[in-house]
Amino acid sequence: MSEQKTGQALVLASGSRTRFEMMKSAGLAFTVDPADIDEQAIREKRMNQSTPCDPSEMANELAMAKALAISPLHKNEIVVGSDQILALGDEIYSKPANREEALQTLKSLRGKTHTLHTAVAIACNEKIHWHHVETASITLREFSPEFAEEYLRRIGDDAYLSVGAYQIEGLGIQLFKKIEGDYFTILGLPLLPLLKELRNMGVLQQ
Repeated sequence: MSEQKTGQALVLASGSRTRFEMMKSAGLAFTVDPADIDEQAIREKRMNQSTPCDPSEMANELAMAKALAISPLHKNEIVVGSDQILALGDEIYSKPANREEALQTLKSLRGKTHTLHTAVAIACNEKIHWHHVETASITLREFSPEFAEEYLRRIGDDAYLSVGAYQIEGLGIQLFKKIEGDYFTILGLPLLPLLKELRNMGVLQQ
């Protein structure tokens, strides 16, 4: 098993419970320092440009912004930022703020195929060292309104943690008809590319 080398401090610039659990399960030693950035401002800037908005570029910009926001506080440390954008055609989705928004999200995605663009970036000493975006294609089944209501009742506030109001690692798997893409990308962190880059950097053993 690859072991993390001593003296290589790793920081996760995200308060996501899922990202924390993924990195922890992978055997990484790290601290958590969630970035406080104006995500909505970055989203609106991208969407208001004259050229069509590229959701993968938006995800990448958000991931890099998170890493760069925390990097000044962690000199000589490796800061990992990550973010995720859900797109259905030209429409970009944000995390639902309440049950009503979560229900509306599920209804709008029901029976349709959407894409999840998940980005990860590494910053060192206030500079981006590396960044990467993975995309997954997801189709939700034609579930009934009653199922959607019961689903949201059972998962409670966890519905607001995911941009699609679903969690593939739990009850949310019942919402899906077809999934094309990396499992970790759907969870919210392209873990395999991240681990590969940490090995390239000498943080993890080859």
